[in-house]
Amino acid sequence: MPENGSDTKKLTQSPADALANIAPRPGRSGDPCIMVIFGASGDLTRRKLIPALYNLAQAQLLSREFSVVGIGRSPMSTEDFRKKISEDMKQFATTKIDPDLWEWFVRRMHYFSGDFKDKGMYPQLKTTLEKIDQDHSTHGNYFYYLATAPEFFGPIVENLAANSLMEENGQRWRRVIVEKPFGHDLESARALNQQLLRVASEKQIYRIDHYLGKETVQNILAFRFANGIFEPIWNRRYIDHVQISVTETVGVEKRGGYYDTAGALRDMVPNHIMQLISLTAMEPPISFRADVVRDEQAKILHAIQPLTAEEVLVRTVRGQYGEGVLNGERQPAYRNEDGVPSDSKTETFVAMKLAIDNWRWAGVPFYLRTGKRLGGHNTHIVIQFRRAPFVLFRDTPVETLMPNQLVLQIQPQEGISLRFAAKVPGPVMHLGAVDMNFAYADYFGTQPNTGYERLLHDCMIGDQTLFQRADMVEAGWCVVSPVLDVWKALPPRNFPNYASGSWGPKEADDLLERDGRYWRNFEK
Repeated sequence: MPENGSDTKKLTQSPADALANIAPRPGRSGDPCIMVIFGASGDLTRRKLIPALYNLAQAQLLSREFSVVGIGRSPMSTEDFRKKISEDMKQFATTKIDPDLWEWFVRRMHYFSGDFKDKGMYPQLKTTLEKIDQDHSTHGNYFYYLATAPEFFGPIVENLAANSLMEENGQRWRRVIVEKPFGHDLESARALNQQLLRVASEKQIYRIDHYLGKETVQNILAFRFANGIFEPIWNRRYIDHVQISVTETVGVEKRGGYYDTAGALRDMVPNHIMQLISLTAMEPPISFRADVVRDEQAKILHAIQPLTAEEVLVRTVRGQYGEGVLNGERQPAYRNEDGVPSDSKTETFVAMKLAIDNWRWAGVPFYLRTGKRLGGHNTHIVIQFRRAPFVLFRDTPVETLMPNQLVLQIQPQEGISLRFAAKVPGPVMHLGAVDMNFAYADYFGTQPNTGYERLLHDCMIGDQTLFQRADMVEAGWCVVSPVLDVWKALPPRNFPNYASGSWGPKEADDLLERDGRYWRNFEK
């Protein structure tokens, strides 16, 4: 029997209360360093990077010996840059600003005006960094964030290296974060990798994918490998198929000029979706060291069977949104967006059926889709299990057994849900679907988050686990290259082929229905 009711109290605690009593291990503070942002006057800096850095400072994960140097083509003084950042934070901060902390933070911001392709700029930048290094005791550690157009990636890193700004010695490190898109096809991705690797080592290059900053994406590994009830059934014997959906309600907004040169396939599949596939399907790594995890991810990407030209015609779907109604408002067609040609053949929707050629996943299709102006804003992974045998229910009113589904919700709400069948109360045997839902906010609370905090912090401590390696980037492009080739040779004749606010073209539903399966949609 429990004494003094102490054990009873423990048993009746809610999960949230129990977790609140567990003291989290303090995280490691980032190394002393200077963050150099190329493209500091752009949207990414003010919307994501500066708020993320402030959140790290608030969480005491930013070194006290830290500084930021923003580089942009816009003429601006350091004081003007600080004022601009302060104004931007009023709009984009994800938490209440502490005046004392902000004063400390903003005094570490500096601005340097220059043309990224001007070789004469880099010796001046070197002198500036050396002075700031002395002023803030950053130990000679620099990392460069390339928040620029892709055409500048190679020249910037080459010019940094030519001025010894990528040179490491002793305990001093130098790193570079490269934003997507990393190439526009396999050949250009290989060329960019070769260009960077001529002047920097792989351990210095951090190819960023902000989707991997999402808590649920990181939790895929914890969920799979820390829970003994799931890993044994995470294979072809128990899983019927996998769906990965990245659906957006927004259109191309003000990015029509760029988007029309890329399209949904290039924009989302080789990077975001391939990362989600690799984390979902990879074998257990022997540790969480960066290259050990990435080795397993790379194996999955290489195991995805390339589609033949004939398979592209039956296993892929492309679409372009037309006019429609979304959230009660009339939306224009893609071809009427700013910067988009009136006869554009660029796809805003992609659906594909892929197969992974290894022992664990043989015969299990992976369906993926991504698109704009769809019926809901949601990123999720659906693991659908095989149906149970029907024999027990053959003499009951039950006509079919519903499959169990495990859903990993990545955005906008992060969480995990499990759908299973339960008997409906009453004298007759009827089954109903029940969803068990776990939301991160309910159990762990919420933290100020832009999606970049973890990634910036990992770069500061030298952890490349959530960053793509050269072979992973190229493997992702290998999957989409046959599709790009066929689509280029056979332009679409029926664009636009889905209305804004719908779930995409009918052919996307047909892709699954031919196999007796259906997309799992999540309304707003």
